[in-house]
Amino acid sequence: MDNWTSVFETDQLYKAELVKDILCNNDIDAVILNQKDSSYNTFGEIYVMVSEEEKGKAEEIIKNSSL
Repeated sequence: MDNWTSVFETDQLYKAELVKDILCNNDIDAVILNQKDSSYNTFGEIYVMVSEEEKGKAEEIIKNSSL
């Protein structure tokens, strides 16, 4: 994932899924990187990642969404 970057981070999986769906609906490939600790859900973050080339477009879409 060298050329991928985070455009959204949260501690709630459903928010990351919503952002990923919004990006995918706008033809941007996005993946979720879940860094939450499986034993203690209070530690770690969940990231939505996109390629470096699509970062600006993805950030603009997220900014204009109703999240």
